[in-house]
Amino acid sequence: MFSSLMMHTWIAASVAAVIAGVTGFFAVLHGSTFAAHAIPNGSFAGAAGATLLGLNPIIGLAAFSTAGAVGIAVLGRRTRQDVATALPFVLMLGTGALFISWSTEYAQEAYSLLFGETFGVSSDQVLPIVGIGAACALLFAVLFRPLMMTSALPEVAAARGLPPARVELAFLVVMALATTMTVPIVGALLIFSLMIGPAAAARTVTSNPVLAIGLSVVLALVSVWVGIAVSYHTSWPLGFYVAAMGAGFYLLGRAWSWLASRRPLWRLVSHDARSMQTRVTRSR
Repeated sequence: MFSSLMMHTWIAASVAAVIAGVTGFFAVLHGSTFAAHAIPNGSFAGAAGATLLGLNPIIGLAAFSTAGAVGIAVLGRRTRQDVATALPFVLMLGTGALFISWSTEYAQEAYSLLFGETFGVSSDQVLPIVGIGAACALLFAVLFRPLMMTSALPEVAAARGLPPARVELAFLVVMALATTMTVPIVGALLIFSLMIGPAAAARTVTSNPVLAIGLSVVLALVSVWVGIAVSYHTSWPLGFYVAAMGAGFYLLGRAWSWLASRRPLWRLVSHDARSMQTRVTRSR
């Protein structure tokens, strides 16, 4: 499980998990979870086209995910956000179906892109994934304050020269880059679970953005690492374990939040009970 070939898997999956955890936090914060689902699934068409032309699928993923992100951002200025997200999504899916119909030797590649091929990560894929991951981390460091301000105080952000539309465009482009590096690991259909599950769970536990991002990254790493280990011994796809653990983390987060909200009430009831007992004792 820790052979030289498997090290490519551990490195690529770890980088993808870190970036997915950060991306997911801002997707949940901005209410862009539909975009986090649409861009990876739509970018599948780009990978299909690149494979059809004999190119590296990552090139197609980058091209179509970026085009989809720009399309969502531009349409979002003129129509409802859900409609603006759905239109590029269905267009890219239709294009992907067309590309697949032109190929008679695409079944294995399509399966890998849809569901991931964690143990098929090669050495020539690791370097692009690490490079794109470093670029995403740098861009998130630059965009951290603008993203937080446009989410919490959009009017103040606009007054300070940070138009929410431009910040949203920048975020969607970074999400497209994160998609490019993560799809080969988890797959287009299940990348949504790696991005949103840990981030949503972290938001239920803490409202502190720095702590929430850190917790989201930790949960994403745990999901990927445990998933790789179990998938290695069971031959089940990594995406299944990532999706299951993402849902489990969110349910645990909701349970923790519910228990935390009940603690003040329990303390109040306990205090009232002690006060009542004290008054009864004194009256005697």
